[in-house]
Amino acid sequence: MSDTATAKETVSEIDYAKITDEDIERERAQIGIPQFLHGDAFNALVSHDGIKHFAYGFVADDNQLWHDEDYAKRTRWRGPIAPPLFLVTTGISEVPPYETPEMKALFKGLYRGIGRYNVGTKWKLFRPVRPGDVIYREMSVDDVQVKAQSSFSGARTVLDRIRHLYVDQNGNPIAVRYEHFVNAERGGSKKTNKHADITRQHYTPDMIAKIDAHYAAEEVRGANKRWWEDVKVGDAIVPVVKGPLGTMDIIAAHLGWGLGDTYGGGPLRYDWKTRQKLKNFYNEDEYGIPRSMMRLHWDQRRAEDLGLPAPYDYGQMRTNWLTHAITNWMGDDAWIADLHTEIRGFNFHGDTTLITGEVTDKVEDGSHRAVVLTLRGTNQRELATCFATATVRLPSREAGPAVLPLPDEDLRERGARMMVEASERIRNKG
Repeated sequence: MSDTATAKETVSEIDYAKITDEDIERERAQIGIPQFLHGDAFNALVSHDGIKHFAYGFVADDNQLWHDEDYAKRTRWRGPIAPPLFLVTTGISEVPPYETPEMKALFKGLYRGIGRYNVGTKWKLFRPVRPGDVIYREMSVDDVQVKAQSSFSGARTVLDRIRHLYVDQNGNPIAVRYEHFVNAERGGSKKTNKHADITRQHYTPDMIAKIDAHYAAEEVRGANKRWWEDVKVGDAIVPVVKGPLGTMDIIAAHLGWGLGDTYGGGPLRYDWKTRQKLKNFYNEDEYGIPRSMMRLHWDQRRAEDLGLPAPYDYGQMRTNWLTHAITNWMGDDAWIADLHTEIRGFNFHGDTTLITGEVTDKVEDGSHRAVVLTLRGTNQRELATCFATATVRLPSREAGPAVLPLPDEDLRERGARMMVEASERIRNKG
């Protein structure tokens, strides 16, 4: 048997892996237990350069508030702050490697060969991130649900929710993020043939001209305050366009985001080192070379092997694109208090996403004034692939400036315990 044939058999074995009862029960047993993370924080120390790289590469957002220090000094923030979801690039984890055989067995190799898809995120945001910040993060499984039959995979899937708590060096919460994933058998998309009628988009000059017109019309509210009293239910935002998506956009995203916030990895020797720890996150390509499963986001051949017309983006990208449309609309003096996004379909290379939205509610809560925005991202096939709902605190002529939200008591307690537990481990080592 040739080496190539052996590699293809290995790929097939992993691609058609099954979700097991054992893995489901092990993940349920992980609920609430802080997890050891193999990768380091991409931005252990927040810097203005790191903020600009994220805004440029991952979000493609040229808002001066993120980029121009002199401009930012004249805002209510008195200096540069990061785009709202910059936290996905940072957060030092102080959870140590698992020491007991029982803990190692509990967390080893869940869902080997199973596809993992980001389907949405919930955020609560308590304060801005600034250059010089050192941020700590704790990640844990928050919920696990099993769906008996999935239209995507033709078999059962596992829906899990992962909590990320971000705190400062005093243990004060900065934000909490609940990431929603679907775990589905990788061969499912090929078996169900759901994407058989989709081909990569070809564009005419007229289509490109329409996209260019949206880019030209994009509006950043900036220093022009959006007063709560001036907003009406039904007001539309100025649309934001993203695309056509290509390989350069994926490369730029990694320049601003790193290589994900859980797995680590990287070029050459870094990739080899990660492969020693996370063998199940790799399989062999058509040339017999072990490659990261993340290549689904740039490798055309890998996508076709799984019955997809092209590689696709990250759910994190579209979540940040939706947030970009919100910050464009709300201006410098407002604050996103909470955000809920849903990813409903693939965004393939060649696709263009137009983000639209409107005000769906106005809220008075004591001295706080807020609006609810509802957004959607629609591709060139007129399919909505992502949605968002956000509560945005706005300045008010009557009630005053937007006030930052207070963290929930349980989050403040957990943040304090994170710092105490880390200090105790340091003392015990000494």
